[in-house]
Parts: sequence; structure tokens; C-alpha cells
Amino acid sequence: MKKSIQKTTLIAGALMVSAISFAQKKNETSAAVEFKNNYLPSYATQDFDKAKKALIAAKGFIDLAAEHVETKESPKTLWLKGEIYSSIVMLGMQTVDTNFVKLVGDDGIDVSIASFKKGFTVSDKFDDEIRESAYGKHDMIDRMAGMLYKGKMFKEAAEAYQTEYKFFDAVGETDSTSLFNASLCFENAQNYSKAAQGYAQLARLGYKPTTTYALASTNYRRNKQNAEAKELITEGRKKFPLDKELLLEMVNFSIDAGDAAGAENALNEAIATDPNNKQLHYTIGTIYIDLKKNEKAEAALLKAIEIDPNYTDALYQLGAHLVSWASDMKTQANALKFGDPNYDKMIKTADETYTRAINPLEKYIAKNPTDKDVLTILYQLNRSIGNTEKAKEYKAKIDALK
Repeated sequence: MKKSIQKTTLIAGALMVSAISFAQKKNETSAAVEFKNNYLPSYATQDFDKAKKALIAAKGFIDLAAEHVETKESPKTLWLKGEIYSSIVMLGMQTVDTNFVKLVGDDGIDVSIASFKKGFTVSDKFDDEIRESAYGKHDMIDRMAGMLYKGKMFKEAAEAYQTEYKFFDAVGETDSTSLFNASLCFENAQNYSKAAQGYAQLARLGYKPTTTYALASTNYRRNKQNAEAKELITEGRKKFPLDKELLLEMVNFSIDAGDAAGAENALNEAIATDPNNKQLHYTIGTIYIDLKKNEKAEAALLKAIEIDPNYTDALYQLGAHLVSWASDMKTQANALKFGDPNYDKMIKTADETYTRAINPLEKYIAKNPTDKDVLTILYQLNRSIGNTEKAKEYKAKIDALK
């Protein structure tokens, strides 16, 4: 009799545990039914009232399943919680119903992403479903982010792009494009710290690293975070010592810090490491052009050509620089008051600079004889200095290309 009582007690206990487990599984199943059979069809037909009721019911069931020890680690529960919570937020936003969004709290999207991420990690059983859900949410948010960007709502667009990045991250994928867009929007919203953090992350992921290292440093500088800016630009230049963007950012960093000598030193140190590198001299020449240091730009480009007389990029850049420089001088001269004694000096210097442009451009055109723009410049330069025969020669070459 005693054994029989014990056996009966054990059976009753087992039935009770089984019933509890069944009840929790039923909550999981009921949540799935409400979501798939009621919410999705209602949303598809834009019956938003019915869709909201289905989501409320689904949330009730999934919250019970997510709280119970039997099902809270279940990948199905985690997947459904991610789907239901994010759907509530998105439907609430779509219908401009803030009270509906509040059903999942201020962090509803973060809860959704965390659920997807955990469900993707604990088991492979629902990986396909979780991945498909994450992709779907990403695409929905991307459309919204694009509209926000077009409407110049940059802060909101940044947060949307950042969220879609997180949905991909939940399933182990890196969406560099969304992270770049988020950083760009944060920059446009003048949240330079967040922009810099995003660009820095991209640089270290290897996404357009020279550009993103420079952008990270630039945005840290804008936010007066000079230590962080220096760290990023130094890190980038160790990896890409000859890159113009990074070298220019290093110069700008020094200038911002009121260290003009430091800016010069950055360029001189770069040359000292590789004095016979034509590309480095060319890069420094273009940086000096950007800084309006015309004489130093000319000298650097001449050095690049000295190293390689057939360096067409440097030949073209030197000619273009001299033409632009001379044009600026003529504009400044023409802006002087009538009778200003500096006028004749400036015009003479401008004409001399125009003349210096002819030599590199002629060497360039010898290797690129069909470059119509350069032929036109050579025609105009020779005509302006009175070299009629040369001007006719270049005019004939231009006409032959028509």
C-alpha cells in the first residue's frame, strides 16, 4: 500500500510538471497563431485595427512564454518575441500611434534585436526564421530611413540606419553600408561624436579605411576630442602612410591645434621616410594646393617630375595648378583700383606663371594627344603670350578631334 501511494504521488507529480510544460508550450504556440494567422493577414490587407488586436494578444502569450523557465530559452520563443515586439513598434510608428508603441516600452526595438540575437545563438533550430525576420525588419527600416534622409531629418535617419545595422548584427552579419549611412547622418545632424564612433568602427572593419579613418578623425576634431582624433589619424597613417586623405587630415589636425610647424613637419616627415617616392611628392603637392601654398605646391610637383619625368599625373597637376594660380593673380590684379602700382607687377607675374604651365602640359599632351581639354588650354596659353604659330598648331589638333 505504501509503495502504491508513492507511485501514485510520483505519477501525479509528473502529470503536474507535464501540464505546466504543456501550458507554456501552448503560450508559445498561441503567440505564433496570433502572429501568423491573425496579424500578418490583417496587416497585408491594411486592417490595422485588427492587426493591432492580434499583436496585443500575441504579446500577452509570448510574454508568458518568455518569463517561464520552460520556454524562456526556447529559440522559437525568442524568435517570436523579436518579431512581435518589433512589429508593435513599426505598426505603431506607421499609424502614428505612440500609445501602441509604448506597449513594449521605450526599448522595444532593442528588446526585439536582443531576442533575435539570443535565439540565433542558443540553437540552430530557428536560424532560418530569425534570419528572415531580421532581413525583413532591416528592409522595412531602410525604406523609412531613406525617406527621413530625403526629408533632412538627419538625427532620425541616423537612428534608423543604426537600427537596421543592429538587425543584421543580430544574425552575425555586418552591414557596413548602413553603418556608413548612420555615421553620415549623425555628421549632418552635427552629432560629431557618434559620427566619429561609427566611422572609426568602419575603418577598423576595413570598410573604405582611408576615407573612414580620415572622417573619424575629422569628426572627433569637430567635437574637440583631439586625443581621439590623433589616435585615429595616427593609426590610419601607420597602415596607409602614402594616402592623401590621411596625410591631409594629419596636416589639418596640426593646423586646428594651432601648430603650423607641426603641419609642415608632418609633410616633411613623410618625405624623409621615402624621399624618392614620386607619389608621395605628388600627394604633398596636391595638399599644398588645397592649403593655397602655391610655391610649395609647385616645388613638390616639380620634385615628383624630377624623380620621374614621364609622371603624367604630376605633369598634368603642375600645369593645371600653374594655370589656376595665374588666373587667381589676374583676378586679384583686375580687382585693384585704377592706377594701383601693383597692377603691372601682378599681371607680369601672372603671365610668367602661365608661361611656366606650358612646359609640363606639352609633355603631358605628348603622351595623351587626344585630351581635348588640355589641347584647348595649350591653345589659349600660346595665343595669350603671342605664340601664334603654336596656337594655330593646337587649334588644328582640336579641330581634328571633332
